[in-house]
Amino acid sequence: MAENVKNLIARLGRPGPYDVRVGDLGVAGLPGRVYVPVNGSGGAGRTGRKKRTSVPGLVFAHDWRISADAYHVTLRNLASWGIAVAAPDTETGFRPDHRGFAADLESSLTILAGVKLGDGATVVDVNRLYLAGHGMGAGAAVLTATGRPVTSPGSGDTPSLAGVIAVYPSDTTPSCYEAARVVEAPALVLDAGRPGSVPTGNAGRLAANWRGPVGYRNILKGSPAGFSEPVLRKVGLGGAGLEFAVQDLIRALIIGFIAGDGAVDTREAKAFTPLHRFGADLPDIKGTSTATRRELFESFPEFFDPGEKLQDAILHR
Repeated sequence: MAENVKNLIARLGRPGPYDVRVGDLGVAGLPGRVYVPVNGSGGAGRTGRKKRTSVPGLVFAHDWRISADAYHVTLRNLASWGIAVAAPDTETGFRPDHRGFAADLESSLTILAGVKLGDGATVVDVNRLYLAGHGMGAGAAVLTATGRPVTSPGSGDTPSLAGVIAVYPSDTTPSCYEAARVVEAPALVLDAGRPGSVPTGNAGRLAANWRGPVGYRNILKGSPAGFSEPVLRKVGLGGAGLEFAVQDLIRALIIGFIAGDGAVDTREAKAFTPLHRFGADLPDIKGTSTATRRELFESFPEFFDPGEKLQDAILHR
């Protein structure tokens, strides 16, 4: 791995240059939390009309049977790099409504793009909006992304989606895998290298089906329940332990994906660009492996060719 990428991952896994203020999303009519970057030396803020500072915005969706508070350290870390984060705390029951959760994520995007943050001097840039989620929340984020316009040079004042980050996505109803076929926004899809005891989803299929540019990365020491922070829940759902290093890595990859698009700090956008690449252009990063869309498709059971496998085994024995 190139030394500069290694250093970037280490830097982005730590808190960034902004102080963070935590607020209540319920003030806007939806249960949850809001994390707002304030008083920092980073370059995420851009002065726009009425001399207000605009920052990128991200809506984060929680996993099954868990609240937004289970990601407090992660969400605070994202905000410390200049990203305003909204985390709705809905559909936490045993039988969640995935379509309803996706609607709540849509509402959260609308709230982020339409309200003043902090002391009123900060707003979210409507062309720097991102969706992210873990497990069930990742699948719901994909459902939300369908039909949303993608950020482009001509987006103007129309709210548009700049990217989607899916961490260990789970199955949803309707299918997030089918929804991925129509999502044109760039995506980062992270897969768990270690299986859990509870059936989850298929990150490889999600990435292979993605219509827009996609980067697939397997977190070799990650387990499906390992990204959330409550230890007792992780032990109960899949035997995940203290995955602090893995959590730091995933936080760095999320921030790097956004920063590499120039959304966090235009002064360092070029340095972060390797973390916003797709397919075969993804850089090597310790503790992860990558696969192209074609490699993912070829790994699916429906594309298995026993004759080809036998021939390959004979040629390489």
